[in-house]
Parts: sequence; C-alpha cells; structure tokens
Amino acid sequence: MKLKKSQKSLKAWTEQEWRTGSGKESLKTGEAYFPAAAVEALKKAGLYDDAVRIKKAALKAGKNAVYPERIRKIVRRYR
Repeated sequence: MKLKKSQKSLKAWTEQEWRTGSGKESLKTGEAYFPAAAVEALKKAGLYDDAVRIKKAALKAGKNAVYPERIRKIVRRYR
C-alpha cells in the first residue's frame, strides 16, 4: 500500500534518533529532547543551554515547553 505524504512524514519522524544533549532521559534531567542532529546544531549555535532552561521551567510549571523562533528554526530543519 502506498503511504500518504503525512504517513511518510510520520514514518521518517519516528525513525530519527532522538536524544538529549547528555544522552540521559529527559524527564530525569530536565533536558530538551530533539533529533540528534538538531541537538548538535543547537550546541554549535550556543542555543542548547537556552532550550534546557526553557524545558526545565516548563516541567516545573507542569506545561509543555514552548521554544522561541530562534530555536524552532534550527530544530525545524531536522524534523
């Protein structure tokens, strides 16, 4: 059966290697969880620490993290 565009996108998304910067579990460390290539790109741009700070604040508030456009722009390329 031929997959629809949205199904292909979901399949590619699930096949990516997702991780935190340290490689530990996000809920235990409070780190942001992105595709591995996005983590490296954020570190290179000096924005990974900002993403971690935002994620930890969101966890503390019991909400989902909402990242600013500068972080989303980098992550978007790797999703």
